[in-house]
Amino acid sequence: MKKTIKRTFRVSKYVMYRETMVDYKEKFWSFLGAFFGIGIIAFMQSHSLSATENIFLIGSFGASSVLIYGAIQSPLAQPRNLVGGHVISALVGVTVYKIVPDIIWLSAPLAVAFSIVLMQYTKTLHPPGGATALIAVSSTGKIPELGYGYVLSPVLTGCLILLIVALVFNNITSNRKYPAQTVFRKPLRKKHNHLHKLKK
Repeated sequence: MKKTIKRTFRVSKYVMYRETMVDYKEKFWSFLGAFFGIGIIAFMQSHSLSATENIFLIGSFGASSVLIYGAIQSPLAQPRNLVGGHVISALVGVTVYKIVPDIIWLSAPLAVAFSIVLMQYTKTLHPPGGATALIAVSSTGKIPELGYGYVLSPVLTGCLILLIVALVFNNITSNRKYPAQTVFRKPLRKKHNHLHKLKK
C-alpha cells in the first residue's frame, strides 16, 4: 500500500512538473485548443438556441479543457477518460434525478458519489465528470426536461467536439503527443521497426 501511494505521488509530481514548465509555444497551443474547443460549442449554442437556454455550454466542459489542452500527459485527460467520464456521469446524474427529483441534499451527493465509483470501475476517471453529474440534478429549466437526451446533447456531442479539437491542436508540434497512452503508438512503432528491418 505504501509503495503504491509513493509511486502515485512520484508520477503525479512528474506530470505536474512537466505541465508547469514554462514553454511559451506549448502554452500558445493550449490556448488555441481551448479557444477553438469551447468556441465551437458556444458558436453552435448561439446559433441554435436563445441566449437564455444555456444547455450546450455546460460548466464541466471548462474544467475538461484545462485537462485536455493544458495537461495532456495526465492519465485523467485521455480520450477514454474524457468521453467515458462525462457520459457515465451524465447517465448517473439523470438516473438519480429521476429517482430523487426534489431532494437536492440527497440527489446531489448521490449523483457525484455514484459517478466517481462508476468512473473508477470503468477506468474512465475524469474529475469534470462529477460536475456533469451535479449539473444533471441541480439545474433548473431545460436540462431536467431533456432527461436522458442530456447524455447525448450536450454531453456526448460536446465531448466529441472537444476531443476532435484536442487531437488536432495537441499533435501539431513534435513536442505534444495526444493521446499519451502507449497503446495507441505500439502498432505504429512495430510497423516502423518492421519496415526498418526489411530495408536492411
